[in-house]
Amino acid sequence: MNATHTAPASSAKYAWAGGLRMFAAVMLFLAGLLGIFRGIMAIAEDEVFVTTRNYVFQFDLTGWGWVHLGLGIVAVLVSFGLFAAAAWARYTGIGIAALVIIANFLSLPYYPWWSVIVIVMSGFIIWALCVDRGEDVVGRPTDGRLP
Repeated sequence: MNATHTAPASSAKYAWAGGLRMFAAVMLFLAGLLGIFRGIMAIAEDEVFVTTRNYVFQFDLTGWGWVHLGLGIVAVLVSFGLFAAAAWARYTGIGIAALVIIANFLSLPYYPWWSVIVIVMSGFIIWALCVDRGEDVVGRPTDGRLP
């Protein structure tokens, strides 16, 4: 009788973690897609961006555009790996989300509100990928490891 009570709680725990992986995959896909659009806007030198004087990390707007475009493309590709529950995508997703945070922090004066939104979004991605233990609903590892 005890086994029937512990199994659903254990399954619910792993289902919750798997749900977080899907959440992270969707959020990383959206962050990547928005990074691609932001990169294209910056490369085209759209009037949406603000130019700030005397900023320590001041770079050319086109340069920031290429950085955001590259990170966005990699983030979208990694999100496909997360949808497939690949272990490499989990670790790479954490790294890409961290790089997205750094890039948005450094380009904060150019598009402040959006940079803050993407930083928070990337923080949730890192949190979701760190909570997920990489196991399926039954508790078996999804990356081919033996239990």
